[in-house]
Amino acid sequence: MGRIHLFEFEDQEWFPSNIRNYGTDFLQFLSNKTKLYKPLVPIIYKALKKVKSNTIIDLASGGGGGLLWLNSELEKTIPELNIVLTDYSPNISAFKYTVEQSDNFSYLSTSVDAKKVPEDLKGLRTQFLSLHHFRPKDALKILQNGVNSKNGIAVFEAQERSVQSLIPMIFSPISVLFTTPLIRPFKWGRLVFTYLIPIVPIFVLWDGIVSCLRTYSVKEMHDLVNQLKNKEHFNWEINRLKSGPSIVLYLLVTPKSN
Repeated sequence: MGRIHLFEFEDQEWFPSNIRNYGTDFLQFLSNKTKLYKPLVPIIYKALKKVKSNTIIDLASGGGGGLLWLNSELEKTIPELNIVLTDYSPNISAFKYTVEQSDNFSYLSTSVDAKKVPEDLKGLRTQFLSLHHFRPKDALKILQNGVNSKNGIAVFEAQERSVQSLIPMIFSPISVLFTTPLIRPFKWGRLVFTYLIPIVPIFVLWDGIVSCLRTYSVKEMHDLVNQLKNKEHFNWEINRLKSGPSIVLYLLVTPKSN
């Protein structure tokens, strides 16, 4: 089945930012509790060594909290690691909470467009569960911007267009109902819009299914790379791997050594 770019509530400017944040908070809580990013630790470690940097510039971070467990693992071998959270629509309260949990996190409160990252943001660029939000022409701009800036890029998606990925999305409202009281920072609004007015479970269900249908396959990632200028100066690694019952797709870009 080809990629289908249906709308996600999360991408709509009219969609209330607090509801959007409740959804991203749920995803990040789940990724930490399930250690979703565990297989990615050696990949990111390798990428940081190749770009000779101890800094991760995370693009389209959402709330950023999903990186907390990953950070704790990376710090075991890179104690001087720094992670900068950025987003086109920054979730400041969630960013602040993440920074309070680990002092090697920082964030930008201003909007950062993944297609036009400020030149002074140096380090390995990462995107977790966000490339599928961009249509091919914009995904190309993100990759080309990274190539032009000579920064490394690591893109990760924890779903694909398959029944295996769709089934957990179908049952995601149940997960939302059970985990909501455990998500921090605590917010009364999260309870209201989960239990009394169940917008969050419905929103997570729809966006989860659409995320699967939007996700670029390994072949489609290769097709994007083949359209880039100056791609021959970079090493490209595109693959899929298991993370528990989930599948993680990744695209890793690092400059070739001189």
